[in-house]
Amino acid sequence: MNTDTKRHIDSARQVLVGVVPNPTSQIDQITNALIYKFMDDMDQAAIKAGGDPSFFVGDLEHYAWTRLMDARMGNQERMNLYSEALIKFSQAKQLPELFRGIFKSAFLPYRSPETLGLFLKEIDYFDYSHPEELGNAYEYLLSIMSSQGDAGQFRTPRHIIDFIVDVVNPTKDDKVLDPACGTGGFLVSSYKHILEQHDGKDDLKKKEKPLTPDERKKLMANFEGYDIDPTMVRIAQVNMYLHQFKNPKIFQYDSLSSDERWNDKFDVILANPPFMSPKGGIKPHSKFSVPSSRSEVLFVDYIMNHLRPKGRAGIIVPEGIIFRNDEGYRQLRKNLVEDGLYAVVSMHNSLFKGSKAGVKTSILLFDNEITKQQTEILFVKIENDGYALGATRRALCNENGNKPEWCPKHSDMPNVKDILNKWNTGEKVENKLAVYVEKSKIAENGDYNLSGDRYRITTDYTNAKWPMVELGEVAEILKGSAITKKDTKLGNIPVIAGGQEPAYYHNESNRNGEVITVSASGAYAGFVNYFTIPIFASDCSTIQTKDEAIASTKYLYTVLKAKQEDIYGFQQGGAQPHVYPKDLRIIQIPLPPLEIQEQIVKELDSYAGIIAGAKQIAESWKPRIDIDPEWEKVKLGDILSFIGSGATPLGGQEVYQTEGILFIRSQNVLLGECDFSDAVFISDDVYEQMRRSKVQKNDVLLNITGASIGRCAVYIEDRKANVNQHVTILRCDKKILPLFLMNIILGKTVQDNIWAVQGGASRQALNYQQIRLFDIPLPPLTTQKQIVTKIEDERKIIEANKKLIGIYDQKTKEVIAKL
Repeated sequence: MNTDTKRHIDSARQVLVGVVPNPTSQIDQITNALIYKFMDDMDQAAIKAGGDPSFFVGDLEHYAWTRLMDARMGNQERMNLYSEALIKFSQAKQLPELFRGIFKSAFLPYRSPETLGLFLKEIDYFDYSHPEELGNAYEYLLSIMSSQGDAGQFRTPRHIIDFIVDVVNPTKDDKVLDPACGTGGFLVSSYKHILEQHDGKDDLKKKEKPLTPDERKKLMANFEGYDIDPTMVRIAQVNMYLHQFKNPKIFQYDSLSSDERWNDKFDVILANPPFMSPKGGIKPHSKFSVPSSRSEVLFVDYIMNHLRPKGRAGIIVPEGIIFRNDEGYRQLRKNLVEDGLYAVVSMHNSLFKGSKAGVKTSILLFDNEITKQQTEILFVKIENDGYALGATRRALCNENGNKPEWCPKHSDMPNVKDILNKWNTGEKVENKLAVYVEKSKIAENGDYNLSGDRYRITTDYTNAKWPMVELGEVAEILKGSAITKKDTKLGNIPVIAGGQEPAYYHNESNRNGEVITVSASGAYAGFVNYFTIPIFASDCSTIQTKDEAIASTKYLYTVLKAKQEDIYGFQQGGAQPHVYPKDLRIIQIPLPPLEIQEQIVKELDSYAGIIAGAKQIAESWKPRIDIDPEWEKVKLGDILSFIGSGATPLGGQEVYQTEGILFIRSQNVLLGECDFSDAVFISDDVYEQMRRSKVQKNDVLLNITGASIGRCAVYIEDRKANVNQHVTILRCDKKILPLFLMNIILGKTVQDNIWAVQGGASRQALNYQQIRLFDIPLPPLTTQKQIVTKIEDERKIIEANKKLIGIYDQKTKEVIAKL
């Protein structure tokens, strides 16, 4: 898509955002205007070719776009004409049924003639003679519609759609369905994928054949989409239409409660169905294989039931499908393992951004032909996808045609695609991202858990020097005994429950000697700890060696602690995660001779001591300035050349971009430093509109609202930036150094003053007048420089300690890996 097209889409949305703030409503308005314009474009093209117009004839001739945009027409008259036209279109028999349906609920939701005039001017740029560019423009428009509804409708990132389509690989002869199609992203991506298979580009072996007219005609009839939401149906229809589908087969249909289309079968099904169920659950018809009222269970069951014998599918599912123990989920997983599932791709939880971010998802891949030849299922991870893991998903590079997802340095996706493609042919790849598990292993305890981490921990040591044993063979693993705080008696025995620290204390123990604990429930379920004092084990599992002469408890703790993240991966359940003893028992442990165990413990103890010492230094250090009572005291306002903050741009988060001018928010301002890892960006136009919030190098930035109030840092970047309303710019005059002022503000005196004047936790806001009145000590500039140099020298030592922690964490992992 060229930059002009993108700019006009952005501009159209910018015009609308003040009067139509809802992103979905913006798309409705842009859709209505585009279709209006394209009907006139097609009429004009017919006239130029010597034919007759077919849209703006008879009673619609008066409303032709070319007349609407006549420069002699005033904006009020233009708005009246446009509003009348929207009503007329829904009843005009000369319009195709698709267009009449689109305009059926069309209306103008604002009464500003000037706004409409500016909006239509942006739409006038687009021309139906370039349909591919229009399709790309519409996809771009849909990609920035990031709001989610209460139905769990998480918009699928474009690069994830394309990835799934590439792996499933639909062909020109396949009949393709998306039973919860939303905006039609999977269908459009599949269509483009098939066209690329026949365009002769990147065809080194010269095997690609152009599509014949008959094949292309058949192809256009091979795509179907269903959605329960009429707005999504309308948007998907337009999306398909703009990609050359004259009669897109997108239907308003409830895939779970209606059964009229139950007998339709497909070669390829691709979907990201809704994750959430209404209160009381779904009331499905009776033809499903798995009885359930949960939408995610029913959709996966639906897809399995609608694949042809050689069918293929790619489905995005929430974590409940992967490991929840309810009967419906277990039965569904059993069906998956026994019939068609060949790979599970686990994705990190930043992939779905927006108000409900943090949704952990996986991709289930089906191929009924592949699974006939294989006894294993592949589990593979996408931990990095080329975009920053923060809320804005900023691209980490602009290589590969601005597709960072295909950059091997920043993304696992090229590796994962290669692993999957080879697995499709039966070839295994040795890679830390992949683990192959026998179906019998998955089935052995009856819960058919599809969490790759559960099996990955048992196969990490494939090249181990020492024999491998299950933890349950060498250690006794027991559940704790629940005790509430009111049942405890005064004493000094720690009660170990679900957290990282003792929950409370009691006067008796139920475990003595060396003991390992693993928290059983809550946010820290799976946390591994070690005690040599008596404890009361409550909401935790305990692990103690069966024989210290074979496996020392301290050694077992050392190995388990090194696998802390993997053990967190055993968590099951949503609102209240649990880690169960049965999962701990099957962890594979390398078992060297006792003297080797002792050497390993001694070495890792020394590393742990270094890490603990470095953490203590890093966490306890605070810059300190000894205030000399002889120093001059001034008001902060008297030593600033400028004080000001910004605002959220008009349109809020909807105008944020993945590149452009840095836009600094309170989460980017930390204690003494800035962190732009999850930064957002704005356009040059927005930057120029927000003149008072422009940041200069060496400005002091101070958070003035919310829980982060009082955090302060110096902006040291050599790039343009703005701040929002939660961050104030303090621009120093020549009497004070920015770094000195920052450290004074971070000191106890000013911090106490901040909390005193802003009214405490219930209010949490500072105004300019309060800031200007802060008392600031002002020593001579030479003294300021000496103080800043000393603090910065100390800060370098702290950074070195933080680096040391990382080095020795890695050393610990390397020692365990060598086993």
